[in-house]
Formats: sequence, C-alpha cells, structure tokens
Amino acid sequence: MKKVILFALLMLFLFAQSGIGANVLISEDTQTCIDCHASVHPGIVADWKKSLHAGRTPAQGLKRDRLKRRVSSKKVPETLAHNVVGCAECHTMNADKHKDSFEHNGYDIHIVVSPEDCATCHPAEVRQYGKNLMSHAHGNLQNNPVFRSLADSTNGVQSFNNMKLSYKAPDAYTNADSCLFCHGTVIDIKGTETRDTVEGEMSFPILSGWPNQGVGRINPDGSRGSCSACHTRHGFSIEMARKPHTCAECHKGPDVPAYGVYSASKHGGLYSALGEEWNFDSVPWVVGKDFSAPTCATCHISLLVTEDGEVLAERTHQMNDRIPWRIFGLIYAHPHPKSPDTTTIKNRAGLSLPTELTGEPVTEYLIGEKEQEKRQKRMQKICLSCHSQGWVDGHFARLQNTITNTNEMTLTATKILLTAWEKGFAKGLARKDSIFNEAIEKKWVEQWLFYANSTRFASAMAGADYGVFANGRWYLSKNVQEMLDWLKIRLAVTGGQKERDSQGNH
Repeated sequence: MKKVILFALLMLFLFAQSGIGANVLISEDTQTCIDCHASVHPGIVADWKKSLHAGRTPAQGLKRDRLKRRVSSKKVPETLAHNVVGCAECHTMNADKHKDSFEHNGYDIHIVVSPEDCATCHPAEVRQYGKNLMSHAHGNLQNNPVFRSLADSTNGVQSFNNMKLSYKAPDAYTNADSCLFCHGTVIDIKGTETRDTVEGEMSFPILSGWPNQGVGRINPDGSRGSCSACHTRHGFSIEMARKPHTCAECHKGPDVPAYGVYSASKHGGLYSALGEEWNFDSVPWVVGKDFSAPTCATCHISLLVTEDGEVLAERTHQMNDRIPWRIFGLIYAHPHPKSPDTTTIKNRAGLSLPTELTGEPVTEYLIGEKEQEKRQKRMQKICLSCHSQGWVDGHFARLQNTITNTNEMTLTATKILLTAWEKGFAKGLARKDSIFNEAIEKKWVEQWLFYANSTRFASAMAGADYGVFANGRWYLSKNVQEMLDWLKIRLAVTGGQKERDSQGNH
C-alpha cells in the first residue's frame, strides 16, 4: 500500500512540474526510467516534460479533428494508447528488431529510436519520408562512386613528397564528422562494455557511427533516417522543426546555401523582425494568422490553411513533393529523380549521375513535365496565399531563366575541363583517375557546387546578393575565366617547349 501511495505522489509531483494534466497517465515502466534518469540525465527528463509527448496520450490525439491531429495512425495499440509517450514507450518499442537492444534493469532497451518505432503513431509521416531523397542520403553518397570520390578527395589527408600530393583515404571518424554528419552514418554494434554507474556496474552496447542524427542514418533495426534530425530529442517539437535555424544545420552552404539565402531575403527579414510574435506550434498552421512570411517548413512540409479553413497544402514529409527541380548538389540542375535511391541512375558514360557531363538529362530516371507542373502548382498555391498571380508568375519565370543560365555556365566550365583532359593537363576519366583531385577539376567543382547552386538558390528564394556577388554570378564568371587562363598557360608552356625541342633537333 505504501508503494502505491508513493507512486501516486511521484505522479502528482511530475504532473505539477511538467504541466501534465491529471487525466493522463505515465506508465509504470516510464516512471521507473524517470526515477533514475532524472538525476543521471536531468536535461533529458526536463526536455521531455515540456514536450507534447508528456502531456497527451495517443488516444487523446486520435480524438482530435483531422486537421488538428498530429497522430496519423488510425489506431494505436491498446497497451500504448492511454499512457503518455515516455521513455519506455519509445526505447522498448520493437526491441526484437533492434540489434542495439540490451538488458537494462529488467527491460530490453535500445538506444537508437528509429523512424520504424515512430511509425507506431506516425505511419504516414514515416511512409512519406521513405520516399524522400533525405531518407536515402547515406546510400546516395556512399554507394555512388562519383560522390564517394568527391568526398574522399575532400576528406582524405594529403601528403607532399617528390613534388606530388598523395591522398590517404579518410577514416571513419572524419567521415562521420563531415559528410555523414548530415547524410547519416551506419549505426552498428561492436560488442559490449562495462561501466561504473550510480547503480553499480552495468553493461552497455558499443555503437559505431554514434552519435549521429543524419537524415539518412542507417539504424540498428535496418530502417533509414532520423526523425530527431528535425524534431530534436527529447522535446520533438514541431515549433523547432518549423524554424529555419533547424534546417541551417545542414543547409547553410556554400554547397547548400539555403539558410544564408533565406536570411538575406525579404522572407528572412520578416522572420527576423516579427518571428517572435508568430505561433509556431499551431496545427493546422494558419497563413496570415499564425505567421506572416514563410519559413522552410511552410514551403516544403507543413499543413497550411486559410483563416476560413481552406487547405492550401497538405502536410508532407516527402520534401520534394512541392519541388519540380533539383537545383543543388549535382553538376546541372535537373528534374527530380523518380526514385529516392539515386544510385540506380546511370548516364551514357556509366556514371551514377542524372545528367551527362555535357548537361543532357537522363530522362528515364527523372520525373516528366506533367509531374513537374503538378509539383510547381503545389508550391505556387502557397505563394499565392500572399502574392498576386503576376508576382508569382514573374518569380518562377526568373527562376526558370536562372536554371537555364547556370546550367550553360556550368557547361562552359565543363568544356574547359574536357579540353584539359584531352590535352593531357589533367588525368580525368580517360585515365581512370578521380575527377576531383587536380586544380582544374577542383575549380570545375566550385563552378557548380558553390556558384551555380548559390545563384539558383538566390533566384528560388529571392536571396538578393547571393545571386550576384556572394558566391553568385560574379564568381561563375570569374571562375570560368580563371579556368581558361589556367588552360592557356599550360598550352603556351607546352607549345613553347615543343618549339624549343624542335629547334634543338636542328
């Protein structure tokens, strides 16, 4: 009886501290976790207490109107429905599927909570995310020889000897600390270790590739992705996911300058000036009432309605659902790939690229014009909630023109590079060498990865100077000139040497 009273008092204390109502219940298993971890990891517990998970049961979420619901499942298991979503509900979910599961104080606990675990309550979001390029970000980088070569030439430690540079392949820590920080690591189990804790000696699994919250992380249960990349644990806040600072972690530049461009744009200016007054927690999100200018989530993810309740955009976690063009990350802008697994794409040269080196799209792997038009109209409907038709038409006409022009400028740089390969001034594909490890090749990469990308982002998001001097058109022009000058110098040197050799023979 004393134990029951003590447990009830603990529950009331937790309710008082977290704002949890008396009509919801913390499971006994989660309370067991809290009793220990409140002192061991007070930050985690405090973060969770402020979360919606701690204040509402799945059953309560299911009773809300369709547009106000955050739970997409039609039915949640009865064993979970009437308790708040706490430690045990997430960290014991699908324990038999998790290679990182281990016995911990009588429970089978896993460290890494995966999208498949979250799908218990959020299946639509997880299903949509699985169609998203982000969910395949690890494999699309690691299993694509072209991208892997670029990453290796960037991350590999270089040595200088006999007037030559040699590359040492990057180690796992370097990859995890750079490209895979965002693309996602493979979380694997490398045995167990014993640690001294406040509860005495305990055994824990040793995880490789950990910590990581990359968007394409390969989890110990085999699933892809990390919901906490955007909904940071343990608050899992929709407010945080809607604010641009969260996206900035991986989209800052110069290769993906979305946050910088947004910050320089009128939209970013409005957010900076007025954002503190906006309601980032409302579901659905009401245009003009909850916010007065878009953030990243407004355009790409969120459920948006008018004050009259008209749906402007359904919620989607397939980030390209409203995007017809893929404008960054690759040599030329092109229609979005049909499949999120881009390693299946092969151009005529056998490279895993959605275009030829000379720019022609590999159309069989890319969405067609009808699908592009459909996605663009979805995006434009959001724009039209604040702008006139003429404004929107003019904006998208400029973007289309920018895509054409930046692709042409990239083609110019590519032709200079191809000439350098042909003349033997760089090794390149014909000599089965990396296409990213020589000076002229690195300048070629900068042409599309930094300057063309920045120019296109500036056009897409009205980012002003990013389209001109901040890695924009000025650098596209300057870089082409420097590439040509580099090539001319080598042609002059070899031409002069041939003339001298010819004179010496006479």
